[in-house]
Amino acid sequence: MTISATQWGSPTATRRALLIHGITMTSNSWEGLAQLLVAEAPNLLAHAWRQGNTDYRISAFAEDLRPYFVMDTSYDVIIGHSFGGAVTVSLLPFLPKKKETTVILLDPGLEFTEEQNKMNLNLFLKETANIKPVNVHMAKNPAWSHRDCMLRTLGFSMCDRTAVEVFRVILQLSEFHGFSGLLKKIPLHLKITVLVSDPKFGVGICNLEHIPRDVERLNVRALTGIGHWIQYECPDAIMDAIPLPRAKL
Repeated sequence: MTISATQWGSPTATRRALLIHGITMTSNSWEGLAQLLVAEAPNLLAHAWRQGNTDYRISAFAEDLRPYFVMDTSYDVIIGHSFGGAVTVSLLPFLPKKKETTVILLDPGLEFTEEQNKMNLNLFLKETANIKPVNVHMAKNPAWSHRDCMLRTLGFSMCDRTAVEVFRVILQLSEFHGFSGLLKKIPLHLKITVLVSDPKFGVGICNLEHIPRDVERLNVRALTGIGHWIQYECPDAIMDAIPLPRAKL
């Protein structure tokens, strides 16, 4: 299986970020945020014209990203959005233990009911069958730039429809039950921040009630007035969660 990714900045930079997109998106969807960083963003299986496979467990998406950590490759910051947040959490056991890493989860999908999974499946089947043009996204999301709206449409256009099979697998395996449990004890080499969108503004993927409380090295912040697409609507909140001078990234 081949891999593909988008890079920003010098690949030999001493500090780098890894950006993991959500379902029906592409690595290019990080463009706005990535311009503030030295970063690499992989395209997930069945996205950006990548061929899918017969295994649509979230663990398979995470396993597909293991090559980004070969030869002791490490990142100072790893950011995962939505479905990419669940993939990121699945990668935590494989991160180098000798490297301090900041992990930022943007409105991650960690816990879903069976009803929510069915709703997600039907929604993505509908949206991949009838892709909305850029002007529709612009009218619906006034906080997004024209570039963001174009990348949203592009993500749908480049997504293999089999990618939504992940929701069928989730329904069969109840795979989204327990991801938040992986946040109950954070290893010493990791610091995790969860940014949660305002449920009044959009889909509200992440529920604050599902995030463990009073856990060392776990910071949770609810963003009032900000929707699910935090990287489009409030990139400063993400940058504020990175405990490094921006100029060094």
